[in-house]
Amino acid sequence: MYDNSIRSVMRRRGIIKADPDATVRKVTKQMARRNAGAVLVIDGDRLVGIFTERDAVFRVMAPGLDAAETRLRDVMTRNPLTIGPDRPFGFALALMHKNGFRHLPVLEKGKLVGLVSARSAMDPDLEDFRAEAHRRESFQR
Repeated sequence: MYDNSIRSVMRRRGIIKADPDATVRKVTKQMARRNAGAVLVIDGDRLVGIFTERDAVFRVMAPGLDAAETRLRDVMTRNPLTIGPDRPFGFALALMHKNGFRHLPVLEKGKLVGLVSARSAMDPDLEDFRAEAHRRESFQR
């Protein structure tokens, strides 16, 4: 699995994207509803940042900011590291581990094509099971 290309394990659909002026409150509601740990912040068609669950805790909640008023642009990680889709997945995992984060946007020719996360290292069958369980749960609401 670690030798597989990022393209083969990255998420292409279901990625949450938000404008830099979106409020933390609005975005974290989407994250909770979709069981997502990260939001890619897009300005026009350009990736300008990433906002993660850790950002919500350390940059919003801990300092006591008002999530309904705070904009992503003020608390996101700007200019996140990115990776190409043809690199080995193991390389992405090593990069995430070295830099202390769990989500890595995937760009091809400057265009966002996906997101890879440390969660992708789970057994693919387990990941498929989790995704299917989440899909079924959403139908029951």
